Amino acid sequence: MRGDFMKFLKEYSVIGLAIGVIIGAKAGELVKAIVDGMLMPLIGLVLPSGDWQNMMLGPMAVGQVIAALINFVIVAWLVFIFAKKVLKEDTVAKK
Repeated sequence: MRGDFMKFLKEYSVIGLAIGVIIGAKAGELVKAIVDGMLMPLIGLVLPSGDWQNMMLGPMAVGQVIAALINFVIVAWLVFIFAKKVLKEDTVAKK
C-alpha cells in the first residue's frame, strides 16, 4: 500500500504540484499586499472620490470588482513575465 502511494506521488508529480500551489498562494498574497498597499492608494489620489474601492452602484459593489480586476491583471502579467523570462520560452503557448 505504501509503495503504491509513493508511486502515485511520483507518477503524477503531486509533490511538485503541491509546492507550486503553496508558492503560488504566497506569491498571490505578496502581489495583493503590493497592489493594496502601493498601487490602490495611488489610484485613489487620481480619482476624485478617493475611496473608490467602496464605490457602490445601487446594490452592487463596483469598486471591489474593479480592484479585483486590477489584482488579476497584475498577477496574470507577472505569470506571463515568469513564463517568458524564467522559463526562457520564446512564445508562451499551450502544450
